[in-house]
Amino acid sequence: MPKPILLACLLLAMSPHRAGADDVPPPIPREFRAAWVATVENIDWPSKPGLPAGVQQDEARAILDRLAKSHFNAVVLQVRPAADALYDSKLEPWSYYLTGAQGKAPEPYYDPLKFWVDEAHARGLQLHAWFNPFRARQGKAKYEPAASHVSKAHPERVRQYGDLLWMDPGEPSAREQTLGVVLDVVRRYDVDGVHLDDYFYPYPVADKETKAEVDFPDDASWDREHAGNPDRAARADWRRENMSRMIRSLYEEIKEAKPHVLFGISPFGIPRPGKPEGVKGFDQYAKLYADTETWLKSGWIDYWSPQLYWKIDSPGQPFRPLLEYWISINDKARHVWPGISIGRVGAEAGKGYPLDEPLNQIKIIRETDGSDGVIMFSMKTLQRDRQGLATALAEGLFREPALIPPSPWLGDEAPKAPTVAVEGGDPVFAPAPGAVQWAVQSRKGDAWTTRIVPAPSSPMRLPRAEADAVVVTPVGRTGVAGPPAVHPAPGP
Repeated sequence: MPKPILLACLLLAMSPHRAGADDVPPPIPREFRAAWVATVENIDWPSKPGLPAGVQQDEARAILDRLAKSHFNAVVLQVRPAADALYDSKLEPWSYYLTGAQGKAPEPYYDPLKFWVDEAHARGLQLHAWFNPFRARQGKAKYEPAASHVSKAHPERVRQYGDLLWMDPGEPSAREQTLGVVLDVVRRYDVDGVHLDDYFYPYPVADKETKAEVDFPDDASWDREHAGNPDRAARADWRRENMSRMIRSLYEEIKEAKPHVLFGISPFGIPRPGKPEGVKGFDQYAKLYADTETWLKSGWIDYWSPQLYWKIDSPGQPFRPLLEYWISINDKARHVWPGISIGRVGAEAGKGYPLDEPLNQIKIIRETDGSDGVIMFSMKTLQRDRQGLATALAEGLFREPALIPPSPWLGDEAPKAPTVAVEGGDPVFAPAPGAVQWAVQSRKGDAWTTRIVPAPSSPMRLPRAEADAVVVTPVGRTGVAGPPAVHPAPGP
């Protein structure tokens, strides 16, 4: 990594911590801190379709700089909003939301996903690639589909549902397409995670005249296996099995390709009405055919991010009981990193959330055993620092940088400690195998500063005049920390 980038990372990630004037640094917090960057309808990035590549890149850098400045450690970037691609794909066309015409490459050419991965890693941030598994066209979309888009190239996989186009999960070729797209990204890009949102079968739509709920039009795929069977309950179970088969296959094949890549899902926040007792609302099991409880209980994910978008005291959707319920069924002890809504902060009076709502939700997450992270929707609230939220986080709850919690079930081998030499009185830390990040803790007087930086590929020199003591802890791909390197070396 070029030295200017590394130095910028060090400055962005640093935070002082008062302590005694000894050489035992304070413990480094472990907490997943992420924001969703939505590209569908240009919610977060790019700000509009068809911007020049340089402008897109400047906008991306500004997003990542804001996250680093506020001590986030991950970004969840939507790379497939509607069977399209915000990266160079041979399987699906370039996204309209990127270039203003589906199938058209950026001008001048660059690969946005590679750019985002490189820039995120340079700032010490993980990059999770976010896929919508079956949506083929957003309801409000007006653009012309490319000839290579699934709706044109394989119309047998696609169903019209209200204003939407949706790949039918009951079509094996549709599931195979999504699986192939995800694995293509995992194999070709240095992503840290794969992320799915809450769109499985589509949310129900109503007939415009009768207002009655319209059933998803999957007669062709159902009849292929169950011709003549009118049993609605059986079809519902079959739909759920289609989704469960997809989730399990994704998890297994991601791990076969790259075991360290995290697989996370962000389902609708209510498991089912009545779970836990008193909870009311939408039934994703019955309407989206998503058996989310089984997925979590079975450990077919590495992290679980239920969308807990209600206020703490919402009577039918109480924040803490919902979080505790999800944790209670987490039989495989995977990460639980709930999603919270920050887009409502600073909204119209009487309709939005006050600033302390998301801050108090983060406090509840921290107080709850079994949860060690959060994802915020969406990025533009942080980017605009609406009601000072990004500043409040940087100066308060996120004042200290944090490492992402380890995932030892993906491998618990610790990286080796960096070696330390002294050149001209300055400590020089040389990299050792296995680390992707370094936690650099420096003491000047009685104040410790923590910086989380990419593990350098060449020795890193820290001027002796800037620190009385330095501790460097290496962190591996699965978040497992190795032994620290300390300068000056402790005495006998």
